[in-house]
Amino acid sequence: MEYINTAGLSDDQKMIRDTTLDLLGKHLPFDSIRQMDDDREFPHAAYNALAEAGFTGLFYPEEYGGAGSSHSDLTALVEALGYYYTGIAQAYMTTVIYAGMHIVNSGSDAMKRREIPDIISGKTKLALAMSEPGTGSDVAGIKTSATRQGDHYVLNGNKIWITCAHVADKLVVVCKTDPEAGRHNGMSTILVDTSLPGVEIRPLKMLGRRTTHANEVFFTDVKVPVENLIGEEGGAWKSLMKCLNVERLCLSAISSGHCFRITDYATSYAKDRIQFGQPISQFQVIQHKLVDMLIASETARQATWRVASLMDQGENPVRETSIAKILSSESNVKCADIGLQVMGGAGYSSEYMMEMYYRDCRVGPIGGGSNEIQRNIIAKQMQI
Repeated sequence: MEYINTAGLSDDQKMIRDTTLDLLGKHLPFDSIRQMDDDREFPHAAYNALAEAGFTGLFYPEEYGGAGSSHSDLTALVEALGYYYTGIAQAYMTTVIYAGMHIVNSGSDAMKRREIPDIISGKTKLALAMSEPGTGSDVAGIKTSATRQGDHYVLNGNKIWITCAHVADKLVVVCKTDPEAGRHNGMSTILVDTSLPGVEIRPLKMLGRRTTHANEVFFTDVKVPVENLIGEEGGAWKSLMKCLNVERLCLSAISSGHCFRITDYATSYAKDRIQFGQPISQFQVIQHKLVDMLIASETARQATWRVASLMDQGENPVRETSIAKILSSESNVKCADIGLQVMGGAGYSSEYMMEMYYRDCRVGPIGGGSNEIQRNIIAKQMQI
């Protein structure tokens, strides 16, 4: 049984959700996911199907071939992706939101017309190369450099934890173009083709979300045309800030969708598992655990949709976005922990999906701006 209540969604949003789940059912069969996770296999067929259906262009401007849909429409889509499988949700988000929105928000008209149609069609996959071995949450401390030499920038440096870089055609690289500038200044974003000489990508073995795993990326004297600069030189910090709300909205939607998947899975198991002559779902202690999972799921979902509504009204909900990101990711971990306990040994076994759900959700409080950073943001908003 699916516990997500779609009341209040528009007909278009319900259609987005239903179409997405049907499409994934055909191109990413549920019983194939576990093997893909073991093999660390990117869900190419499902991603291409999303592109063919137009979902990769859902949130992009109509003038560049997108649908120009709302934040709420985007939330309906990403929540459905997170509900079905967080790996395909992360695959979508890495190209379309994390990296792609830098081009949408800050790229020149010529760059948008050159790049966005290929993103929408699925021809181009992207990844955002920001974190470095010495700078995770401290983005302003990046060391990767881009030195202007005539009509090119020459990149040198090292990035780490770069999701989907192993399948990316191009990287949106955050780098330092003015080494003398202070923190938050002298940083730029540059679009780098992964096939260029001097680009090396090394896969990393991660705890969860193995189909869209992280990578280490090395740049050694990589020559990139100047026209690949995204926005103004030195404008990366501004571009990063413009992208944060929609990034965290989508992260929240993935986590809240995943909460409901875990709740559905654990509840179904509890109804089928017989102990002491009856389904364990009939024991009050198990009922309360499942209820707590549903409460956590619904709380996360309400916070997420609240942010989408505020953004559709033109608000800049910095505080609410951080709250939603914390609530949804921590609720996701809570649901997985309770769900594993409900299933007992089966939950701990690789023969069932629960242990994968447990692994997959744990990145939520870490990635996309750790929950400690989110609490710092909220404290600043509170002026304390």
